[in-house]
This record gives sequence, structure tokens and C-alpha cells, in this order.
Amino acid sequence: MTDESHIALLIDADNCPASKIEVILDELAKYGVTNIRRAYGNWKSTGLKSWEQVLHEYAIQPVQQFAYTKGKNATDSAMIIDAMDLLYSQKLDGFCLASSDSDFTPLVMRIRANGLKVFGFGEKKTPTPFVNACSKFLYLENLGMPSQTEEKLDPVEQKKSAKELRGDAKLINLLRSGIEAAEDDDGWAALGAIGSHIGNQTSFDPRNYGYKKLSDLISAIGLFELKKLNSQLYIRDKRVQQKRPAEKPAEKPTEKPSDKPAA
Repeated sequence: MTDESHIALLIDADNCPASKIEVILDELAKYGVTNIRRAYGNWKSTGLKSWEQVLHEYAIQPVQQFAYTKGKNATDSAMIIDAMDLLYSQKLDGFCLASSDSDFTPLVMRIRANGLKVFGFGEKKTPTPFVNACSKFLYLENLGMPSQTEEKLDPVEQKKSAKELRGDAKLINLLRSGIEAAEDDDGWAALGAIGSHIGNQTSFDPRNYGYKKLSDLISAIGLFELKKLNSQLYIRDKRVQQKRPAEKPAEKPTEKPSDKPAA
């Protein structure tokens, strides 16, 4: 996506803290212009007061959605209908869905089937199917400062330890597959190529593990070698070096039997 790409931001105000809107917009600015901004919810509810304070500041259009049936969330349906309308009526390059609700998983898959990227933002309670369906998904707890209602954790405490990272089989297999897809004859792969390969198949982002950069995450795991060559970083699985056979010591030349008769 280029800097001129157009993105539609649809917010489930019931399932997204207003305190995170600035970091969400800042993240989306890396991929394009968020020219459509809508927040859905029952604006008569006292639970959305925090959102009312930021709507005008960030030019977000509030979309009123009454709870027609008790116990049912009509906001999800309204967002899905609007998303499909926008998909076919606007020239968009991507969507952003800010919610922690798994009901949007089929919508994400439908949008991506049309060739558009989908960026997801939600809390750590977000169901895995929704997370995996997105082109990129970021946990809000790892972005910006925590809100008053969130648990105030020190940034260091949010980082997963080396032991936790190595115990995450899915993460390790993902990184190894990325390296294998881009490695040279000696097993070294450029960091950029690894990131691109992983990004094409999952919603992976190192910040979900508490690390700002992919290189920081890989280094923290301890299972990979890193080297810098011409200002570019290369990664290699340490198993490659372990698998290589040790060099055999040079064999001593055997003495040929002498033709002279024994004295």
C-alpha cells in the first residue's frame, strides 16, 4: 500500500477504549490516509461518554445504533452492513476494524477475498479467529499508555521472556519458515525478506509480544544468529551450524613399503 492509499476505519465503540484512538490513527497513517472514520454504538448509553469527548477532536462520525433486542448487540450488524456498502461503493485500499468481537471474522475474510487489506485492533481477549483473519492485528494493551480502566503494567513486564518465546511453538515455526523461504546457501536470510514472508501469511506483529522491532524479538528468543552486512541485518537458525559436520582432520600420508631388502 502506498501513502495515497485510502482506508476506512470502523470502530465498535462498545468493545474499543477511546483512549487508544490516537495510537490507532497513528498506526494507520503508516499505510495510508484514513479518510472514512466511523464509530458505532448506542450514544445514549453512559458507557460511551469517553468516546463522545474524542469524536470531534479526531473527526470521527458517530453512528447511532439502538439495542432493538435486549441482550443482542446490534452494533455488529450495523458495522457489517456499512462495511459491505463501502466495499462496493467506495474506492478503498483497506479497512480497519477496531473491536474485540469475533463476530467480524467472516467480514474480514470477505473483504480480503476482494483483495483489500484489513487491519485489526482489539484487546487481548479478542478471539483467535478474528486475530488470524486480519492482514495485521495489534493488541491495544501493547500500544501507547494504558487507560485508567486497564491494568497499569510496566512496559518491561509486558515483554514475553525468552523462555516464554521459545515455548511458543507457533511463533518459532513461523520465524523458521520465514527464514527458510528467504535463506541463501549458508542459511542466512535478510530480515526484511523474513518479515515480508511472515506478513503475507499471518497477522503477526512483534509488538504483540512486547517488542518494538522484529529484530529485537528474534534476538530475545536466543535460537537465531544475527549479523549485519552492508547496513542490512541477516538471520540464521542456530540449528544450521549444529547440523554441519565437523571438519575431518587431515589424514597422514601412509608410508609406502621400501623396495630395499631388509639388512
